[in-house]
Amino acid sequence: MSDIGSGDEGINSQKYHGQGMDAGGNNFDSGQQPQEQELATKMLQIQSKRFYLDVKQNRRGRFIKVAEIGADGRRSQIFLAMSTAAEFRDHLSSFSDFYSSLGPPNPDNVPDDGKLKSEMMLKDNRRYYLDLKENSRGRFLRVSQTITRGGPRSQIALPAQGMIEFRDALTDLLDDFGTDDGGFKGELPEGRHLRVDNKNFYFDIGQNNRGIYMKVSEVKSNFRTAITVPEKCWTRFRDILADYCDKMCRAHQQNAENHQGGPIPGGSGVRGGPSQPAPSSSDIDTFSCNVPNRI
Repeated sequence: MSDIGSGDEGINSQKYHGQGMDAGGNNFDSGQQPQEQELATKMLQIQSKRFYLDVKQNRRGRFIKVAEIGADGRRSQIFLAMSTAAEFRDHLSSFSDFYSSLGPPNPDNVPDDGKLKSEMMLKDNRRYYLDLKENSRGRFLRVSQTITRGGPRSQIALPAQGMIEFRDALTDLLDDFGTDDGGFKGELPEGRHLRVDNKNFYFDIGQNNRGIYMKVSEVKSNFRTAITVPEKCWTRFRDILADYCDKMCRAHQQNAENHQGGPIPGGSGVRGGPSQPAPSSSDIDTFSCNVPNRI
């Protein structure tokens, strides 16, 4: 029986738009795409499918984009950091050895889920599931890429007979460009959690080929949303938030003065007490609206 494909490889596949994606599979078609350079490419014809292996580089490092084009023209793709590509290459050798040890396909001896062998790879906020499967059309390796806490899921399906050819092409690229991802090498800060009323906020630090980022997730019982803030604008983001905190702190103080009929205690011209200079902005905790006690 010919290993012509999975039969379900079209599920969750997406049209390949070339630029505008990073190694995490994130779409950046916002008009400000990262400057990206293609360093090398290989094309493999495996049965009725074409596979493109592109080594790309941006200001944060190198990665490999794997694109699958089926006989019907449908496209799907996954992205691998260079270190992940090296791990994937090693798994391909293991899967190929296992595949070679199998006898002819036997429809009466196939697991219910069709899986013959499975592995998982983890890289930053991405998980890769490798499943050697069998169905009525043959045996194939399905590689699924997922993003933790939501995000798109993408997958390719590689005919089992082409695993060695695919591994060899991947090895050639890794020999030429190495397995170093580039980018930050230190330990990222641990995530933080904040609960306010019935809401939970999660602050998670991650890294992909575009760099380091903070993901802020708001979670309620039946609701979840998130924003991603690149590291390069954290300081500006903090300054804007601090400015709003400072303005609201002063607004609350002014509101208190209006209700009391005069300046708040400790301010200039306080009734019933000696006059003291008003605290400067540097004396105010802009995130809690507290004025430090004076000694």
